[in-house]
Amino acid sequence: MFAAIAAPFMFVAATAVQLWLTRRRGALSVPAGADDAWFQAGFYVLNGPIEEAFFRGLLQGGLGALWGAPIGFLVGTSAYVLYHRLGRWTWADTFATALVGVPLGLGFWFLPGPPSLVGVSLAHIAATCGFLGPGPYLLKKMSLV
Repeated sequence: MFAAIAAPFMFVAATAVQLWLTRRRGALSVPAGADDAWFQAGFYVLNGPIEEAFFRGLLQGGLGALWGAPIGFLVGTSAYVLYHRLGRWTWADTFATALVGVPLGLGFWFLPGPPSLVGVSLAHIAATCGFLGPGPYLLKKMSLV
C-alpha cells in the first residue's frame, strides 16, 4: 500500500526538484534518447533495492535494533544522503536526496507491521527515475527546460 501511494508521488516530486535545480543551474543532464532513458530505468530497478537494503535494512534497521530507532534513522538517512556526494554530485543534488531519504526512512521506521524493504524500494526506484532518467527526459520532451 505504501508503494502504491509513495511511488507516483516520489516520481512527480523528484521530477519537480530536478526541474527546479535545472532552472537554478541553467543546465539539464538528460538521457540521450528514449532508449537511454529506459536503460537507465532498468539500472535503477537494481540500484534502488540495493541502496535500500544497505541504508534502510542494514544501517537503519541494524543500528535501530542495537541503539534505538531514532539513531538508526539518523545514521541511515545521513549516510544515504552523503553517499551520493561520493559520486561527485553537487551539494544541491546531494541534499536533494534528503527529500527521498527522509520520507523513506520514516516510512521504514513507522509503517505498521514488520519492517519491509519492498515499499521503500519501489518508492526509491520511482524517485530515482523522476530525478535522473525518464523524469528529466520527459521535462525535455515537454519543453519545460
